[in-house]
Amino acid sequence: MQRIDKFLWFARFFKSRTLAAAVVSDGRVRINGERCEKPSTMVKVGDVLTFSSGSFVRVIKVVLCGGRRGPASEARTLYDDLTPPAPVREPALATAARARGAGRPTKKERRAVDSLKAPLDRDD
Repeated sequence: MQRIDKFLWFARFFKSRTLAAAVVSDGRVRINGERCEKPSTMVKVGDVLTFSSGSFVRVIKVVLCGGRRGPASEARTLYDDLTPPAPVREPALATAARARGAGRPTKKERRAVDSLKAPLDRDD
């Protein structure tokens, strides 16, 4: 058994133990579906942790309790990643097609409008 803030730090999900404790204190970590708000909460082998890491939600299963914060290769042995794969997004087109007259005018369209207005602006 190990404190949750220590485990998240040992497993390299957060850069410091203070950051891990802050995330837990904010209630953004769940252990086996139950909200956890105390960094001193103990996790054990077999627990499933759910928390946000960056811009997506991570779901991990505790495999080992670490004894130290070792290299990343060692940290990956502490858990199984159960996070569902992110949906594949299609790459955006380089030039987006738009309907004529929708949105701002293009440079060519603006020049055409300016050329129509030019004779009216003269005071001869």
